[in-house]
Amino acid sequence: MVNNHNVKKEEELYEPMRLWLHEYLTSKYKTSEIITVDAHSERLDKVLNKYDIVNDTATGVDIQIDVLGIVKNKKNNSVKLFFIEAKKTSLTLRDLGQLWAYCRLIDPDEAFLLTSADLGSLNKLLNTFKREDLLDFGDGKRIKKMKVAVWNLSTSSPEMTTMIPKM
Repeated sequence: MVNNHNVKKEEELYEPMRLWLHEYLTSKYKTSEIITVDAHSERLDKVLNKYDIVNDTATGVDIQIDVLGIVKNKKNNSVKLFFIEAKKTSLTLRDLGQLWAYCRLIDPDEAFLLTSADLGSLNKLLNTFKREDLLDFGDGKRIKKMKVAVWNLSTSSPEMTTMIPKM
């Protein structure tokens, strides 16, 4: 068990996860503008509109991402999106399905399912049965994988030993 105690409310995870995502994106995209937002209380299309980003698929669809990362490259005028879905409970196939549906619709560059508890029933599917294909999403040309991990409360970062697939 990575964490000796857990948070009382899932919302307590959003800000530390936002800060981690900001650091992760800043180190990965050094010349781009990085925006990270606790977006759990608003629909994705409304959050994107605040940053002058239009995503037709998200418009009018009830998608609420817990933590959203936006990378704006001014040189080629491109935008990349990053999702974190946060949980304080043991992970289930339903949790993975929720993020998978968001990924299939919006096709972010990367997506993370992070829990402050444990991998739950996903541990059996992903580690015992080696069903990493359940993490696949993308436009068909390029297959991407959602990343699943336990969130370490003391380091405020994903526990890399639990990360599936390995980064």
